[in-house]
Amino acid sequence: MTLIKNRCVLITGGASGIGKLIAKKCLQKRAYKVILWDINEKKLLKTKKEFANRGYDVDVDVVDVADLEDVKRASKRVKELFRNVDILFNNAGIVVGKPFARHSHRDISKTININVSALMHIALEFLPGMIDQRDGHLINIASAAGLIANPNMSVYAASKWAVIGWSESVRLEMEAEETGVHVTTVMPGYINTGMFDGVKAPFLTPTLSPEFIVEKIMKAVKNNEIILQEPFMVKSVPFMKGVLPQKAFDFLAKKVFGVHGTMDEFKGRPEHEAVPDKDNLSIH
Repeated sequence: MTLIKNRCVLITGGASGIGKLIAKKCLQKRAYKVILWDINEKKLLKTKKEFANRGYDVDVDVVDVADLEDVKRASKRVKELFRNVDILFNNAGIVVGKPFARHSHRDISKTININVSALMHIALEFLPGMIDQRDGHLINIASAAGLIANPNMSVYAASKWAVIGWSESVRLEMEAEETGVHVTTVMPGYINTGMFDGVKAPFLTPTLSPEFIVEKIMKAVKNNEIILQEPFMVKSVPFMKGVLPQKAFDFLAKKVFGVHGTMDEFKGRPEHEAVPDKDNLSIH
């Protein structure tokens, strides 16, 4: 069982969305310190003020997780101030919603750097400390997109497939070495945070409310769950892919559940402060 009380918690992409809600839950559970990283300084300071008005003191830092040197700088600061992080929520992420052939090289690099490389680099900064103290928890926010191919989100899907493979591999290493460090991989469907504005949820797979998925995440952390998949139909994807011929699965995904059309009207939530020259991009 992982307890939040008296623990030092770091949340990336913590200024808004589910990152902000996770921070709220950790504060309510009396974490020793909650640290929020985000690239959006305006939202970060606003969130810090909101929590201060409720009597909570959070540590914030403007961090571009796609920039390894910035990650190293921010990690060093955390270690100097708080020694180490006990619980790490790797939450920050972006999606580019358009056909692959219309991507720029920058779209690809930025998506992979934020959605994949950043998680690994940040974990590498704090995992050795967790291992040394033989206690810690790494929570990686992946996506149901890491389980099923989908038009108009190819690079995003690829990034989440990578996260799942990496996260599960690290978990097996932690278990084999009996480090006392837990790893939870979260694979939600579409969440109503604004990141996926304009999408049409697949049949029998409703868009999740941020409050619902955060409650599930906090419960999964408490119980040291290995994998969290929501809503229910997400759990069935690996089974269906395993038993059906590929063409049959493609037909089911496209014609029955409507998965392949979910991104047709994607708008997302533009973040001009982060990527002023790009459209069709949304960030946590």
